Order: sequence, then C-alpha cells, then structure tokens
Amino acid sequence: MVFNEIDWCIIGLILISTVISLWRGFVKEILSLIIWIVAVVIAWLYGGAFSSYLSPNIEQAWLRIAISCAILFILTLIVGAIVNFVLARLIKATGLSATDRFLGMFFGAARGAIAVVIVVGLLVNTPVSNESETWKESSLIPSFLVAANWSKNVVLGGWRSIPKPEDIPLNPKIDLPVSSSQ
Repeated sequence: MVFNEIDWCIIGLILISTVISLWRGFVKEILSLIIWIVAVVIAWLYGGAFSSYLSPNIEQAWLRIAISCAILFILTLIVGAIVNFVLARLIKATGLSATDRFLGMFFGAARGAIAVVIVVGLLVNTPVSNESETWKESSLIPSFLVAANWSKNVVLGGWRSIPKPEDIPLNPKIDLPVSSSQ
C-alpha cells in the first residue's frame, strides 16, 4: 500500500488527535466534548430569551441574539473548564492518571478518525474529489468514504424517523398489559 499526500495528512490528523488525548487523558477529553455539546445546547435554547436583556443596548434583533448566544456559549465553556480542572486534579490524586491517559489515546484516535470521516463526507461532491488525482489515488479515502456514506445514512435515516411535532398526538392512548394475579 502506497500512501500519497492526502493519506499522510489523514494519518497525521489521527496521530495528532491521539497524542493530544494521550496527553490530556480520557476524562478531560470526554468532559470537554460534553461541555462543548452543553454549551451549544444552552446557547441554542436560551440565546433568544437572554437577548431580551441586551435590547436596550442593541437594536438589531439578529445581532442581539447572536451576541447573547455567544455570551452563553463562552460562559458555559468557562464554567465547564473550571469543572474539568477540578476533576483532573481529583483523577491525579487518585493515581488513575496512567489508565486515564491510555484510554484517552483511544478516544483521540477515534475522534481523529471521525473528523476525517466528516471532512471526506463534506468534500465528496466538490471539485476536490472530482478533479484531484491525489484524491482519486489515495489509499485511505475509499475506506473513509464508506464510513462517511454509512454515517450519512444513519444520521439522515435517524432524522427521518423522528416524528414531526404535528404528528404526535396530544393525548396518546397507551394500552398496558394487565396481569391477573391468580
């Protein structure tokens, strides 16, 4: 198997992610991921409500909402960083640091591979993939392309299976089995 420039970039990305996670540890990496997700959710859910506090100072509604979302996002990241710091100190005190770092290495490799799958999935129908000989000759792209297509089908299929709000009955009838005690 001969690697070209794209293959070496893919390997480099996965290795960098692996080394970073080896250095930071599993718990810090997982907690960081959770914190980012929570920050996005909080900004998304409460950005509009929080924007009312900015209305005396900012006239444009879109700018007010964008700034309030950014503020909530950043504040959540700051609180999360403090929690992450305290938790890292607790792990260090318990002596689980080596195990934590070892598990972090696997998390980092998986995160790097997922990042490659996302990038390949985004680039698959662009001139990069259609016209680039380096892309076409890559040894690793076909494997990541299979994963990207599978992921797309799972994600889109999952979204399609979620019922629309108007399709959900307000008072659903639930038939529970009745057991007779004899």
